[in-house]
Amino acid sequence: MNSRHKERSSYHHTPVHPPSAEEASNRIRLLMQLRSSGIQNTQVLAAIESVPRELFVEEAFREHAWEDTALPIACGQTISQPTVVAWMTWALDVEPRMRVLEIGTGSGYQTAILARLARRVYTVERHKELLAQAEERFRQMQLTNIVSRRGDGSKGWKEAAPFERIIVTAAADEIPAALLEQLAPGGIMVAPVGKNASQILLRIRKDEHGAIGTEHLMNVRFVPLVEG
Repeated sequence: MNSRHKERSSYHHTPVHPPSAEEASNRIRLLMQLRSSGIQNTQVLAAIESVPRELFVEEAFREHAWEDTALPIACGQTISQPTVVAWMTWALDVEPRMRVLEIGTGSGYQTAILARLARRVYTVERHKELLAQAEERFRQMQLTNIVSRRGDGSKGWKEAAPFERIIVTAAADEIPAALLEQLAPGGIMVAPVGKNASQILLRIRKDEHGAIGTEHLMNVRFVPLVEG
């Protein structure tokens, strides 16, 4: 997928295969865990339920796809714990007509969930192998409202800015200035900040006058955001 795709306000989502009885049971169990953790937003829960997480994990870890745990993927990266994905998606507060910028495509799992909620998702990934794998998954699922490219996530996607929502799935010492600039007035960004075990998930709001406010959400552990 690339930035030459025309804007579309609709998309199609087709499961790659019907879930087995065990997968369906595990999926229900995970959704119950998410609800008990405080995620009550029905749109977020429906999006998570509809995206087959087993498609986004390595074959060796497929049986653990619906467990509430982070799992390794290619290039030394991870697919985030579903609880963290759910809280980040909830905190982003995406509405159907919005355009969302995602920094760090990774496996494409978070991207696919956002695609169920937003008008269009722009996603940037620095690893060529990961991006190719994610794009193939998007094609298999017939998700047509995702635009992806390889690049330096710290620079955002200037040509398509501004964005009503920005989500960052890698941690930096501070929020890159380019991303703050590309956040629309009235917009929300969710991003981890800090190093190693001291990372904090922030919700950043830009008011209509451009002033920035931050809110601490939870402690997290993400791979570092690498420039270049």
